[in-house]
Amino acid sequence: MAKPTVRTLFLSDIHLGFRHARVRELNEFLHGIEAQSIVLVGDIVDALSLARRAFWTAEHTQVVRTLLACQRAGTRLIYIPGNHDASLAVLAGMLQGQFEVHREWVHRTARGARLLVLHGDQFDGLGSCPRWLNRLGNTLHGGIVAVSHGVNNVRRMLGKPYWAMCEPMKLSFTASVRYISEFEQLAARHAARFGYDGVVCGHIHRANLCHIDGTLYANTGDWVESCSALIETSRGELKLLRWPNVTQSLSQPADGLIADAA
Repeated sequence: MAKPTVRTLFLSDIHLGFRHARVRELNEFLHGIEAQSIVLVGDIVDALSLARRAFWTAEHTQVVRTLLACQRAGTRLIYIPGNHDASLAVLAGMLQGQFEVHREWVHRTARGARLLVLHGDQFDGLGSCPRWLNRLGNTLHGGIVAVSHGVNNVRRMLGKPYWAMCEPMKLSFTASVRYISEFEQLAARHAARFGYDGVVCGHIHRANLCHIDGTLYANTGDWVESCSALIETSRGELKLLRWPNVTQSLSQPADGLIADAA
């Protein structure tokens, strides 16, 4: 069967080089879809994790090879560094000048909407979450991710689909919900302040697609926890895709500019 083709594919927070990155699922996803443009919204390579402990497998390399193969086939590749891959020296050998690299990017949809694309680490420290609570949350989050990775490895061996178990656990903590809400509000207000119709970001590993006070907010999610991506169809509609329910999501009509997926 022919692969579905989308106008734009937005991916973020792949975290290549991190042992809990879901690269098998991502490789399967990338081989099942074609895009005219691919926008990488930061934290594609986890330089911070690599600095602590070197970890890289053939499956991590395959993600890079697949993206470069898309570029050779005519796909436009745009790279927006995040906080984990801000040092482009880490990527120089792999990129080989084949990616367009920007700190921020303005994407115009097929419907003419102007979307500001950025990773989202620009908003760190602007919320009300105290530093000690943020550090505690990061520690707990690391443990949850490790458990999720192990559980899903077992499920994969048993032939069961990927289960995004981190997300409901994350949303069960009041402090986490407050942090996510504040981040979304900050991102949407930032885009509105500069006259954009919406914002596309990553960073917080919480996929979402909605309007906030009339401004489009789109978060691609990640490939450590949610295994999700954002696409723009040929008609300029935005959709969130979640692995492994990609085919089902692509076949569903979007409502106007976006399909609410909160």
